[in-house]
Amino acid sequence: MSNLFRDRSPYSWSFRVGRGRRVIDLPLVGWLTVIWILLWGTPSWANLVNGIIVAVCLCLAFPLPAVDIGLRLRPVGVLRLGAYLLYDMFSSSVEVTRQIFAKGPYHAAVVAVPLRVRSDLMLTATAVAVSNVPGGSVIEVRRATATLFLHVLDAANPGEIEGARERVWRMEELVARALGTAEDIADAARPVPEGEPPS
Repeated sequence: MSNLFRDRSPYSWSFRVGRGRRVIDLPLVGWLTVIWILLWGTPSWANLVNGIIVAVCLCLAFPLPAVDIGLRLRPVGVLRLGAYLLYDMFSSSVEVTRQIFAKGPYHAAVVAVPLRVRSDLMLTATAVAVSNVPGGSVIEVRRATATLFLHVLDAANPGEIEGARERVWRMEELVARALGTAEDIADAARPVPEGEPPS
């Protein structure tokens, strides 16, 4: 007897046939459909429908275990994150341009920023979001302590170092509210770590 039921992940379903089990993972179906359309080179309704059918057949023929990576898409949170990224990119570009044309020298530094959310997905997403902003490149991610090591251009001013940490923590909270689980959001709402960050 067959039955269709939800797995732990909100984006996958398991189709059980007797003792066997087949998993339909929606993100995987989506990516396979995109690849199908790119292979044909022509976006059309026929290619879209055929791509979905082929993707579902591949998921059923070659099942993968259902894995919950902790991704939850929240549309309002995604919009807020996108708006903040655009604003931060613009303001940071202006600041970096000002520093280039100002008389200097500027003393750069590497700043350790411990994060509150410890899941791999949130750590990676926060590091990618911070690295997309000019002047905020992440040079190392330490998974064991959930710490980002950030290159700061103007580190002579202590306010700049603290401001860089505050921006990372703000980005972490926005990423958690856009893509994280309820537990990730609760962790991101905790007070920021105090004292000297881990080295």
